[in-house]
Amino acid sequence: MTLSTPLRVMPAPRAARAAVAALFFTNGAILANLLPRYPQLKADLGLSNAEYGLAVAAFPSGALVAGLAAGALIRRFRSSRVAVAGTMLTSLGILAAALAPSWAGLAVGLFFAGCMDAITDVAQNSHGLRVQRLYGRSILNTFHATWSVGAVVGGLVGGFAAGIELPRGLHLGCSALLFTAVSLTALRFTLPGPEPVDPAGPAEGTDEAPTARQAPSQRSIWLSIAALVLIACGGTLVEDSGMTWAAVYLSGTLGAEAAIASLGFVALVGAQFVGRLLGDGLVDRFGQRAVARAGGTITALGMGLALLLPSIFGTIAGFAFAGFGVATLVPAAMHGADELPGLRPGTGLTVVSWLMRLGFLLSPPIVGLVADALGLRVGLLVVPFAGALVVLLSGVLSAVRAPAHRM
Repeated sequence: MTLSTPLRVMPAPRAARAAVAALFFTNGAILANLLPRYPQLKADLGLSNAEYGLAVAAFPSGALVAGLAAGALIRRFRSSRVAVAGTMLTSLGILAAALAPSWAGLAVGLFFAGCMDAITDVAQNSHGLRVQRLYGRSILNTFHATWSVGAVVGGLVGGFAAGIELPRGLHLGCSALLFTAVSLTALRFTLPGPEPVDPAGPAEGTDEAPTARQAPSQRSIWLSIAALVLIACGGTLVEDSGMTWAAVYLSGTLGAEAAIASLGFVALVGAQFVGRLLGDGLVDRFGQRAVARAGGTITALGMGLALLLPSIFGTIAGFAFAGFGVATLVPAAMHGADELPGLRPGTGLTVVSWLMRLGFLLSPPIVGLVADALGLRVGLLVVPFAGALVVLLSGVLSAVRAPAHRM
């Protein structure tokens, strides 16, 4: 006799959710620990703005080189194992960059870290989507919110280490050991078994029939992917501006002390965390399209005013508005790509995850070149521009408002 009972989330899925959250946390904290040390690295190595921007661009360059390998690695070794291995190797790359004796050493360390980070990012999102299917409701924004928490913690720790002039090797070496321990512990609680053959099918452990997808034209599919990539790039452009230039702008152009200068990035990712924490509820109530348009407007106006009327407090607030505005963009683009009909399962997610890193690749050298020619204040206009771009392209996102969710 078979009893029909509602699907409930059991302890194993909850433990897997906590494990994925831990992986997102470490992923956010690893690079953030190094960011407040960037001004010191730039000064110690005697780099110009353009040289510094090109060195930092090695991180997203590595991500682009290695990103497409993530799918094959996940199918071969499982998303959970790939995410943990990538976390450990990313930490080593960041440590190598922190100890770099030259521009080339800095670029090589960041390139390797970028390769590993791209693989980690796809793997942890893939495993997070497995867990989300068990829950039967959206939890992806919450994982990205946890990434923001890790970035805030990493930024604060890095700022404190910079403020007390802790040697970079000791600082980043201890961080690498800690993140390795956290990721290896998380691995024990991830979902077992191989990756699902059809991730768009029924939830794991259920007998629900998969929903058939109606395939539109190839031209329509790739136009949608292009728009989703640009929306995701809008989010990454803003994130990169906080990572790469906030401390440099606040300390160099506005004269803030090292500990205060680190608050630009902290404010961005802190506000981003709040936006992602609220993101699932906002998207369910208003739809992804409306949330993205509102976020793009907040980004453009908030950072635009901060650049128009420059001050230390106003700039920190501007980065906070920008972080809140772009909070849901990357998860929305990933979800939209994964739901595109007419593609093999996982294809849209892989392509968007890979190409969105163009934002990280193009932003540092472009901003650096503009900063050398016209000043960093002008170079940071990329942030309000990204917000305006999102407003224009948000029509590709779903306008559907989701009904109330079950647990």
